[in-house]
Amino acid sequence: MCYPLSVEKKINYQKILEKTLDELSQKNLTPSLLLHACCAPCSSHTLECLASHFKITIFYYNPNIYPPSEYNRRLDELKAFLPSFPLASQYNIKLQEAPYIPEEFYTATNARIEKELQTEAERGERCRRCYTLRMKKAYQYAKENDFEYFTTTLSISPHKDSAMINAIGQHLEGTEGPKFLFSDFKKNNGYLRSLELSKEYNLYRQDYCGCVYSKQNTENERKQKEWNNL
Repeated sequence: MCYPLSVEKKINYQKILEKTLDELSQKNLTPSLLLHACCAPCSSHTLECLASHFKITIFYYNPNIYPPSEYNRRLDELKAFLPSFPLASQYNIKLQEAPYIPEEFYTATNARIEKELQTEAERGERCRRCYTLRMKKAYQYAKENDFEYFTTTLSISPHKDSAMINAIGQHLEGTEGPKFLFSDFKKNNGYLRSLELSKEYNLYRQDYCGCVYSKQNTENERKQKEWNNL
């Protein structure tokens, strides 16, 4: 299935989330939620938003992250953060790690073959394929384990295309499977709040999205800035 590279930007996905949370509160419901997460900083404010409304299991599936040492560092940071974060303990938030198989990322994006994708800026086709890979895996796990909702922390980053992310989630949602929880966690100063929490809990904040290509592009941009400042 092919998901759109660009979709209508005017939809306020955070307002849709707020409406859903209000409806759940009014009905006194606390459904199960599988929350795909990429790192501890992005999880922090997202959990603030959702912890009291859902029974949450964080799903750490990120075969895009390069190198393996970086993958392990982000995972270890998340493991260390959760016990120290009062809401995570209060609401018994669980963590499920999926197998780390980098080849799944390269196969899904086909960036080794389509070399123009390697130098593409974030929000492009390489990223769309990566979002789809990770969110599809989350949806499949949620469906197989009878979760009522699934979503991702990805929209908290200002570098990510929230419209694209929500379009993918909407397409994945099945008639009998888990519902997709629309969101744009960066809204209402959500990204700034994640920065505050990262500082408060001394969380490691990476300087590139995760894949080898984003790492290379970030390093090239840094070198270019240094050259321009000479």
